[in-house]
Amino acid sequence: MKEIKQVAVIGAGIMGHGIAQIFAAAGFSVRLYDIHEHMLQKAKEAIEASLSLFVTHGMISAEQKEQALGNIRLTISLAEAVADADFITEAIPEKVELKWEIYRQIEELAREDTVVASNTSTIPITQLARYAKYPERMIITHYFNPAYLVPLVEVVKHEKTATSVVELTLETMKRIGKVPVLLQKEIAGFIANRLQAAVVREAFHLLEEGVAGAAQIDAAMKAGPGFRWAFIGPFETLDFGGLDTWQSAMNNVAPELCNATQAPAMINQLVERGELGVKTGSGIYAHTPETVAAAIELRDQRFLSLLHSKQNETAGH
Repeated sequence: MKEIKQVAVIGAGIMGHGIAQIFAAAGFSVRLYDIHEHMLQKAKEAIEASLSLFVTHGMISAEQKEQALGNIRLTISLAEAVADADFITEAIPEKVELKWEIYRQIEELAREDTVVASNTSTIPITQLARYAKYPERMIITHYFNPAYLVPLVEVVKHEKTATSVVELTLETMKRIGKVPVLLQKEIAGFIANRLQAAVVREAFHLLEEGVAGAAQIDAAMKAGPGFRWAFIGPFETLDFGGLDTWQSAMNNVAPELCNATQAPAMINQLVERGELGVKTGSGIYAHTPETVAAAIELRDQRFLSLLHSKQNETAGH
């Protein structure tokens, strides 16, 4: 198995700069590419702020922060980004035509043995690799926002992905401190987003039926299932609760659950009005720049505490 030393991240948006930070903090040399200089500068500022938060919480030292920053080189040259790369992560917008074009350029500029991973959350790997000269090196590594904090990375292969590429990808994800989960077959939404979509569908159903308000539903999730799901998954929960108990619960509740096959009507209405959430200042909740900044800071602080706890749990095993 070859050793990964040089990494390229294509796209400096929210996910791209988070992925670049993870690799840099793990000691890899990273080239972060974007077509826009201002996006690279925003990425640099975001990475510096995020690493400072890690220092504040004692997760890394000030020296390690500077080392991580020194491991990242920003560039608007795709050739410079990928020419010497051992592992490339594509994190550009979810438009397959854009991805096909960037893969075409990568094939002209990168080595044939360089792994090409996509951070897509919606496009099947077979579709991404449709026009690839070297489909055996293509794979999906799906991170979760914020990528520098959430441990999960879903890894998706296709029938032509080389076994060595799968093994190298899994090993690399572990080296950067992630928890890789390999899917055995392609399916829309992978694992986590399918589970999340099921919960969101039922949450909107409860809201639309007037069972509870959005804040109450969020509180029920955070203080209930969300609290325990951080450490025991759904099947572990069933075993602890008793399968006979859950058999009765499912028989009683399942017929009453929402079975809609499209986005909830409330989401459609909000989108039509341009109320998209934090990015527009209004969505399910009302937002201001000040409340958003404070909420993100508090969220990341809590995520860091949880991450530290889970790392201690893993070390204990």
